[in-house]
Amino acid sequence: MKYTIVKKLSKVALIGAILLGPSSCSDFLEEQAPSNLTPDNFYTIPDHAEAALASVYANLRFIGDGANIFSNNWQLLEAMTGTSTTETAQNSDLNNLYSLSHDGNTIHVVQYWNGLYRVIAQANQLLDRVPSITMPDAQKTKILGEARFLRAWAYFTAVRLWGDIPLVTKPQTIESEDFKPTRTSQEEIYKLIVEDLQAAEAAGLPWMDVSGRVNQAAVKTQLAKVYLTMAGFPLSKGATHYKLAADKAWEVIQYANANPNSINLFQTYEEVHSEATENRLEHLFMLQYNAIVATNPMDNFYGNFKPINYNGPTGTGSSVPTKTFYDSFEKGDLRTKDQEGYFYTTYFTNGTGARFELGAPYVFKHFNRTANGTFGVPGTRLNNLNVPQIRYAETLLIYAEAQNEVGGPTQAAYDAMKRIRDRAKLTTPALGTYNQASFREAVWRERWHELCYEQITWFDMVRLRKVYNEKTNGFDNFVGHVNLNTNKTLEAKHLLLPLPRQEMLNNPNLRPQNPGHPE
Repeated sequence: MKYTIVKKLSKVALIGAILLGPSSCSDFLEEQAPSNLTPDNFYTIPDHAEAALASVYANLRFIGDGANIFSNNWQLLEAMTGTSTTETAQNSDLNNLYSLSHDGNTIHVVQYWNGLYRVIAQANQLLDRVPSITMPDAQKTKILGEARFLRAWAYFTAVRLWGDIPLVTKPQTIESEDFKPTRTSQEEIYKLIVEDLQAAEAAGLPWMDVSGRVNQAAVKTQLAKVYLTMAGFPLSKGATHYKLAADKAWEVIQYANANPNSINLFQTYEEVHSEATENRLEHLFMLQYNAIVATNPMDNFYGNFKPINYNGPTGTGSSVPTKTFYDSFEKGDLRTKDQEGYFYTTYFTNGTGARFELGAPYVFKHFNRTANGTFGVPGTRLNNLNVPQIRYAETLLIYAEAQNEVGGPTQAAYDAMKRIRDRAKLTTPALGTYNQASFREAVWRERWHELCYEQITWFDMVRLRKVYNEKTNGFDNFVGHVNLNTNKTLEAKHLLLPLPRQEMLNNPNLRPQNPGHPE
């Protein structure tokens, strides 16, 4: 981890040097070589602060990094849920995730740990150095607020995956006293996460930002999501934090109701995965992708060897929907309608030609028609589609769930859930037909169906200790639930990932390993 924390300094410095450049020949002769840049001589002007922040944002894209053949890191959070399976089976690490036999050597586990701590390290460096730079107060506060949101994003992901983890808030060198840190309790990790998000909330950020930078709607929804998680397992804060979650989500909903052209649900599901609507309306926060720098990494959802774009037969099929999950949607749910919802069962030969049957449902939620082409319209071959992290649909469902836990199904909670179902062209039973328990499960079902394949479902399983049963349409206890795609049973040990083995060898202070996983 410490190698991860330290090694990115040169990258920040190099970015700054490239962005600024010399202003004259004599200046160039007086400049130090980029390889000699250090935190002491780099963080000196506002542009350095902006460059450092850009590097933190860039590191969020680790989720799309390769994880051996036919796989990306993001599949860590899909393979274990039971809502997806594989058509290729050529990646042993990915297969281990599907079969729930992963360990501390599994590449996705290792790379998620390294990626998250790189984000934390970059944010720590920025938060330590930028305050001393002379620059307008509003600009500085905004940069620091965004950095604290990004650090909270990383810690929130990490604490839910591993539980007690090292809490590092300052730049590290080999001379640092805590160069080999021990693990910190989840309670303390969440304390920092809340503090960071509250600081971001007070940083004067705009409600929305079409450039893709952190905005107020994203911060408030993320804070609501943190409170919702703290209310559930393992912290079990209960009613107090359900209310905090409901109140915070309600702030976003109230703003959206007053400003429907700024924050809202998209009218169509096509807009959820359109380049034209990125960072707008429903997309509160996204990981930014541009093919010049990095191309969208979600193509492992493509079916294996299907002629869906200009490449002809293509795709790996390494993450595809299970038929049981696809069939669990209500009859008439627009989200399952071919090429109109979140799935597709046909496409156009080589992207633009005659329609053909895919032979099974595949994930359409991340499919980029602009890049791949559509009937009679060639694709650009440049997949610039962003990856959604927070959608307004989730804000509504957070509110519906949390408000129900506070005092049962109110009209406002019902209306929030109904908006999700209305877009899916589903009839929602009257409010009076629900009690707290039945409304709770109704909202959970909407989360499973609306937020599927966005790397959210696994975290719902862990905080609820419940798993959606596609056959019964109800919810099983986490421990004992059988993933139907592999017939593997979830055990208590699966609630936390194993710590990476090499990390534990490098730092014995991380011991003991998480329960049930071998050292």
